[in-house]
Amino acid sequence: MIKFLDLYKINQKYRSEIDSAIKQVLDSGHYIQGEAVDRFEKNFAKYIGVDHCIGTANGLDALNLIFKAYKALGVMSSDDEVIVPANTFIASILSISENGLTPVLVEPNLDTYNIDPDLIESKITSRTKAIMVVHLYGQVAPMDKILTLAKKYKLKVIEDAAQAHGASYQGKKAGNLADVAGFSFYPGKNLGAMGDGGAITTNDSKLAETVRAIANYGSVKKYINNFKGINSRLDDLQAAILDVKLPYLDDDNRKRLEIAKTYLKKINNPKIILPIVDDFDAHNFYVFVVRSKQRDDLQKFLMDRQIDSLIHYPIPPHKQKAYSEWNDLSLPITEKIHQEILSIPMNQLLSSKEVDEVIEALNSF
Repeated sequence: MIKFLDLYKINQKYRSEIDSAIKQVLDSGHYIQGEAVDRFEKNFAKYIGVDHCIGTANGLDALNLIFKAYKALGVMSSDDEVIVPANTFIASILSISENGLTPVLVEPNLDTYNIDPDLIESKITSRTKAIMVVHLYGQVAPMDKILTLAKKYKLKVIEDAAQAHGASYQGKKAGNLADVAGFSFYPGKNLGAMGDGGAITTNDSKLAETVRAIANYGSVKKYINNFKGINSRLDDLQAAILDVKLPYLDDDNRKRLEIAKTYLKKINNPKIILPIVDDFDAHNFYVFVVRSKQRDDLQKFLMDRQIDSLIHYPIPPHKQKAYSEWNDLSLPITEKIHQEILSIPMNQLLSSKEVDEVIEALNSF
């Protein structure tokens, strides 16, 4: 079986360093907000190129905390609108609605799967306060057009960079392209923990200070609570593991890129649509997504050949029961994508033989 993702195999590469890092945390006696978290936050901030990094319990909390902080600072208030791509993972949208804000869905570009900047302006109203961009599948959204629109209408821009670790845009890392960004360190990410974890990156000192307080029960000082906060902290064990893996991230991404280039060059089947990549630096290939009108048959065909695959994602947010108020919406591009997409094996440890087997199978479908 060619697994879609073999986390055990991936983490074995760093095993001795991880064992040592875990032992150091255990021996320290500090497991929450200790030196390991402080060290990783500083290293990740430096890697992204920002002034501030705040570790969180997970990626959803990272996005959630951004909106909580903006509301606490008076930048946003209940019922304000946030523009968001219609075909994102539901966490992006949950973070908006959880804070009493209104998600405004915008269709993606069919070639890149990222939000279509040409469709954003028509959705902007007097209640619009922000645009959330999602660097879906690891490909950075078209930030120039989006930032120009945001400046014109005085909107905040929030990066959902949960899938974009290490991807760059015009020389800057994802996570340093807008006002603030949220990351997930879910184990399957390019930079993955061994449990849940997340982070917020920003150059806005006031926002960072507010986020850090809200994430710690709203406390600016022990037992002094200025905000109605939550408990969302990256723990030291996960921070230590991430700090071990961070120096390898760019090299791991380069290996993914070479596999992606091989796929793009050698997959040649009119029944299969390959992703469009304008700038390889702007993509970390968190997943490699193809499309087919016979997607379900293709997935079964691959499984019969012992090749694993996944669907990111089978049901769009506006068709989920959780957002039943949207179920009658017609978003044809989003719906087409969700009906046709299939993610094929992609990770830095795939062998040339495995890559060739995947290509051969896709070409023979």
